[in-house]
Amino acid sequence: SALDYELSHYKTPVTPLDILPREIAIRVFRACTELGIRTVAVYSEQDRGQMHRQKADEAYLIGKGLLPVAAYLHIPDIIRVAKENNVDAIHPGYGFLSERSDFAQACADAGVRFIGPSPETVRKMGDKVEARSLAISAGVPVVPGTDGPIASLEEARLFAETYGFPIIFKAAYGGGGRGMRVVKEYEELEENYQRAYSEALTAFGNGALFVEKFIERPRHIEVQILGDKYGNVIHLFERDCSIQRRHQKVVEIAPAADLDPNLRDRLTSDSVKLAKQVGYENAGTVEFLVDKHGKHYFIEVNSRLQVEHTVTEEVTDVDLVHAQLRVCEGRSLSELGLIQEQIRVNGCAIQCRVTTEDPARGFQPDTGRLEVFRSGEGMGIRLDSASAFPGAVISPHYDSLLVKVIASGKDMATAAAKMHRALSEFRVRGVKTNIPFLQNVLSNSQFLQSTVDTQFIDENQDLFIMKPVQNRAQKLLHYLGHVMVNGPTTPIPVKAKPSSIDPVVPTVPMGEPPLGFRDVLLREGPEGFAKAVRAHPGLLLMDTTFRDAHQSLLATRVRTQDLKKIAPYVSHNFSNLFSLENWGGATFDVAMRFLYECPWKRLQELRSLVPNVPFQMLLRGANAVGYTNYPDNTVFRFCEVAKENGMDIFRVFDSLNYLPNMLLGMEAAGRAGGVVEAAISYTGDVSDPMRQKYSLEYYVHLADELMKAGTHILCIKDMAGLLKPESSRLLISALRDRFPDVPIHVHTHDTAGAGVAAMLACAEAGADVVDVAVDSMAGMTSQPSMGAVVACTKGTSLNTGVALEKVYDYSEYWEVTRGLYAPFDCTATMKSGNADVYENEIPGGQYTNLHFQAHSMGLGNKFKQVKKAYAEANKLLGDLIKVTPSSKIVGDLAQFMVQNNLTGKEVEERAEDLSFPLSVVEFLQGHIGVPHGGFPEPFRTKVLKSLPRMEGRPGATLPPLDFDALEAGLRLSHGNDITTEDVMSAAMYPKVFEEYKEFTKNFGPVDCLSTRLFLDGPKIAEEFEVEIERGKTLNIKALAVGDLNKSGQRGVFFELNGQLRSVLVKDNVAMKEMKFHPKALKSVQGQVGAPMPGKVIGVKVKPGQKVTKGQPLCVLSAMKMETVVNSPLAGVVTVIHVNTDSSLEGDDLIMEITAEE
Repeated sequence: SALDYELSHYKTPVTPLDILPREIAIRVFRACTELGIRTVAVYSEQDRGQMHRQKADEAYLIGKGLLPVAAYLHIPDIIRVAKENNVDAIHPGYGFLSERSDFAQACADAGVRFIGPSPETVRKMGDKVEARSLAISAGVPVVPGTDGPIASLEEARLFAETYGFPIIFKAAYGGGGRGMRVVKEYEELEENYQRAYSEALTAFGNGALFVEKFIERPRHIEVQILGDKYGNVIHLFERDCSIQRRHQKVVEIAPAADLDPNLRDRLTSDSVKLAKQVGYENAGTVEFLVDKHGKHYFIEVNSRLQVEHTVTEEVTDVDLVHAQLRVCEGRSLSELGLIQEQIRVNGCAIQCRVTTEDPARGFQPDTGRLEVFRSGEGMGIRLDSASAFPGAVISPHYDSLLVKVIASGKDMATAAAKMHRALSEFRVRGVKTNIPFLQNVLSNSQFLQSTVDTQFIDENQDLFIMKPVQNRAQKLLHYLGHVMVNGPTTPIPVKAKPSSIDPVVPTVPMGEPPLGFRDVLLREGPEGFAKAVRAHPGLLLMDTTFRDAHQSLLATRVRTQDLKKIAPYVSHNFSNLFSLENWGGATFDVAMRFLYECPWKRLQELRSLVPNVPFQMLLRGANAVGYTNYPDNTVFRFCEVAKENGMDIFRVFDSLNYLPNMLLGMEAAGRAGGVVEAAISYTGDVSDPMRQKYSLEYYVHLADELMKAGTHILCIKDMAGLLKPESSRLLISALRDRFPDVPIHVHTHDTAGAGVAAMLACAEAGADVVDVAVDSMAGMTSQPSMGAVVACTKGTSLNTGVALEKVYDYSEYWEVTRGLYAPFDCTATMKSGNADVYENEIPGGQYTNLHFQAHSMGLGNKFKQVKKAYAEANKLLGDLIKVTPSSKIVGDLAQFMVQNNLTGKEVEERAEDLSFPLSVVEFLQGHIGVPHGGFPEPFRTKVLKSLPRMEGRPGATLPPLDFDALEAGLRLSHGNDITTEDVMSAAMYPKVFEEYKEFTKNFGPVDCLSTRLFLDGPKIAEEFEVEIERGKTLNIKALAVGDLNKSGQRGVFFELNGQLRSVLVKDNVAMKEMKFHPKALKSVQGQVGAPMPGKVIGVKVKPGQKVTKGQPLCVLSAMKMETVVNSPLAGVVTVIHVNTDSSLEGDDLIMEITAEE
């Protein structure tokens, strides 16, 4: 008999074969293992590394040569594997063939059991039109819809005209949200019909659609049913699947919250009634829509196990997969102890589908390699996953489900709390996930306190305001791996390694630091502060160690971390300093460009560590902290934000001593509430009667103008160290006589070695403050020695009040710290100061930078020529005041001359034909102001030819910057964590800020790394600690660097907090070796070569374009210097060998031009 047949098979355990490469396969295998059943898996070629094949007892390849989806839809191959390996039963899982009646029939024809309903039942339930008809005959309410699949768009139009919009297209032979489209108005009908048809055809192999009236704002409630081979059917209550996006479920809950008991009874009764009518066996789901009036409508039957079956298992304690297997063997529900009256719901369960999708981009799927996977665990948490493990590759072939997280509790609030906690424990790196979105759902008051409908996600757009994932640890490993493979990320001028010795911070006393001059400033304001300075007995010092000293000696590369370490010591032991110069100038640019730090964060952190000493910055007048002019409102806003972040004294200067530019900066600093220190940039020699362009009268007259403008302090800024003792006495005495009540502050560099003598002469002549640097950071291109000035004035009326023994300890810290910056130290090639500075007049900071740039551009052996060319370039440009940015202009011209072997005379003679650096051209146009004595002629006219000239203050004609628009754009690009300080950084350096943000996006904040690790990376087997925030320390060990793969990447392996981590890093050198750029042949007319090494930042022409002689072709950039490459002849561009971002060496071929005939 049939019963005997079934029972005999029940006595022989089946061997199921699963066909789905996801978490459901592993779910079934686990159930089989618990029941003692052997398991067999199938997999596609692309799924060789998937976990499901490893969890099975046996695994076999199917669909060789086919795409992944096609492989799992290849029925003959699946049946072949089943027959060849003595498989008794096949579990179809869900998706793919799980609801295909032809597959169920193929199994039956092959003598293999299909773990699910009979082929006929699968056919009836899979045909949504027939299922609808069966529901109607069973007395189950349905949504108005077509009786069968529609054959054309015209039938859809007729239905819409009959029932009105909105309507919904549904795939007739599949589910899961695919082939489903809502149409709200006539204009959308055709497009959505085509989309739904295409999706259904792709997903299910059949594009047939039917149409229903769309129920607005329904709840999506489904009932779990289970039938045996003897006509018995039970339900296991309902699940609420209303939280959906694009008709795909995101969160499922069992039981449905606040469901009317009578409605629950109707839903479950109708489900059982419909199942019995079709003779349903095995597991299935009957889905309904419930409208706002509590009326329910049948949607469909899913004749398979659902993704969300887990929540039903948790609240009923029924293992649905066990039941499926036992029912397939022939057991009755009563034999399994599954009696309707005994099925109870206990507590609440929530399932979240963690997917590799980006909710911020419309749930766009993400693919890639899982670098890190750490799940949430604990009481009440269940995980069903398959491909979630470190190293797993998330492919684009299947849907984006990564892992199902199920939380159980006594009620919904408890389950939601457990779920939120579990999700917060997840760490998924390498691909984006929807976890932040799910956390927002679980925190939503509507979700927690009331019922939700299918419009919940669409109507709660705040769900998409997600807290960014920090991912700090993995990003740091990426950075360290990058350095280990490719070397330092910041340009290195000399081949020297950072010292392996870490500095020791001198002991800092407990408690608050002593009061200092900042307390005077805060109490009495800028005017009172200036009076206190003038009345102070003895000589006051400004310490430049935190800015100009390392700018001059170490190419501005000192990182915030090393400043922070010593800052408390300075605060406690040097409270009587006039100020601590720690910001502005080149530090702002370099912090972002080369150190990947936020300059504002540096200011904020140092302010918290040094509350008692005034901070001083360098403000380039109308140029703020940039190299160009800004709209006036930008300069004013910059000073406001700087003051708000802790800046006190603004040393305002202009690179040409151009008064209109200085006055703007002074007004901006004063209006912000800062102390205004107007600085006159010094050049020439007031003691030399033969050099009278910049005479004593010139400086006194300029000081008069600055005093009229309301400066609080008058400063002489001797940026090249040109002040000799005699010129110091002459200049300061004249200013002191002229302005007896104003404090005078003098700044110099010690390039020639006479800095201490000059500063002592200034002090004796009446200067109140002089600039010094701590001994180990002093001398040469830096400032005079702090220790020397302190010792020389001790016991005199100029006594500084600074304890010499504290200077020794301070100096020792910096001596060791300086070793960390060996790759940037000017002493690598420059062993002493040089009195030739009196001739070339190169500013101290630029002296080091020029040296740095010369080495970077292959001119290290020609530095003497560069210095000589600098003096010639200065003369060509009219003998300028030389300080940033005017000094950069002179330096650019000097390097250009050396690179092209040009003398000053040759430059002047060939000025009309040469492609000058962009900075030189813009200077001559008037972009930075008007130099004292006017522009050099006829040089200016020759260079500019017909280019426009600018009259007056350059920034005066610039329209105000729209800060609101800038901020909006930044938020759009970088998210809502953009700060006021970020906006200012972008206003100052738009491109550098974007590059900085891109760096931090990829590598995170690297300022927590030690300087040696930042520059050189770790050695193999080295163990170290990184504190990413207070109380959070990473223990890292570098393990190995792997071989080059086909993509030009290397695997870099670490141990992070005891766990293995790996990152893939592109090997830049290997990639570059794969390509060689042609060189321009000077003997071939029309071949245009790069005049210097650099990066192409703009191509101005196209192939086939006619060009005239001197027409700009492209712009190159290297080490802050931009050069326009002009056409050497008139003709037609035939070939362009570069594009934007191309990196070039000198003489690399840029383009080819055919001369006009």
